Parts: sequence; structure tokens; C-alpha cells
Amino acid sequence: MTGAPFAVMRLSGADATDFRELRLDGLRRHPEAFGASYEEEVRQTLDDSRRRLESGIVFGARRNNLPALDGIAGLFIPEGLKSRHKGVLWGMYVRPEARGLGLGSALVARVIEHAGGVVEELTLAVGTSNDQAFSLYRRAGFEEYGLEEPALKVADRYYDEVLMHLMLVS
Repeated sequence: MTGAPFAVMRLSGADATDFRELRLDGLRRHPEAFGASYEEEVRQTLDDSRRRLESGIVFGARRNNLPALDGIAGLFIPEGLKSRHKGVLWGMYVRPEARGLGLGSALVARVIEHAGGVVEELTLAVGTSNDQAFSLYRRAGFEEYGLEEPALKVADRYYDEVLMHLMLVS
């Protein structure tokens, strides 16, 4: 994005510290928004984060002139012969103070762009109470195809998730 107040890039092992910090921030602030838990991920090491970035596909966004990551989004592609035609957008998070700048839209667009050359369909799950994320995914072209009730349990509360997909080939 030319002239954008941020840059989106694919993360590497060198970004492990920033990735881990932002990922844990998202898990801590919004436990209902992620399948992973803060309690489990905080026990993982920096080397675990480095390996995740080296072996996976994760994009990050930084506001111009600021060193810290402000947003992240991952793309998971299964290895199985019968399922590798579908990718999963996972771990989408934008730091609260960086919201409203278009980082989320840019991250989703970058995941879609990368996925387009690799998979036929992109899927995701979003909490039914997360109106901003749901709107972001709809604007990016994702459509609902199901509802999982109850998808997550955080403490003693259950959360439903809307299942969405985007066909990348006709």
C-alpha cells in the first residue's frame, strides 16, 4: 500500500520476540477471540515462536517509524493430500492503539494474496460477538457457511463462532 502509515511484511525468525509479545497481548486481552490460550502459549519459549515463524506463514504490520509489531495474521495450509486445497486464516490481531488505520484490512488482503497462489479456499472462524472482525472479513469477501455452538469455553463461559470462507478459484 503506497502512502499507508504502516508496512506489511512476512515475518521471519528474526521477528520472534515482537511476534510473541503481540500474540500474548492478544490472547491476554481477548481470550474469547482465539482458539489458543494465553496460559498455554506463555509457557512456550522464544525458540518455539522462532520455529513457528520459520516453518509457517505469518504476516505482520508495523506503523511507520515504530519498531514494534502492531498487527499479525497467519495462514495455515494442511499437509494432508485431501485437505491441502484449503487454507485457514488464523491468529488475526491488531493492537488496540493501532486500530482504525487499515492494518487489519491490509493483513487480511496480504493473507488472501498469498493464499491465492497456493490454495483454492480460505476459511476462518470469528466469534459471534466480534462485530468489527466479522465486518472486516465480510468486506474482504468472506461469506458465512456455518455456526459452531459452543466453539470455545473460557473459564465458565461459552462462545459461539461463525464459520466463514472465501473461494479463491471459480
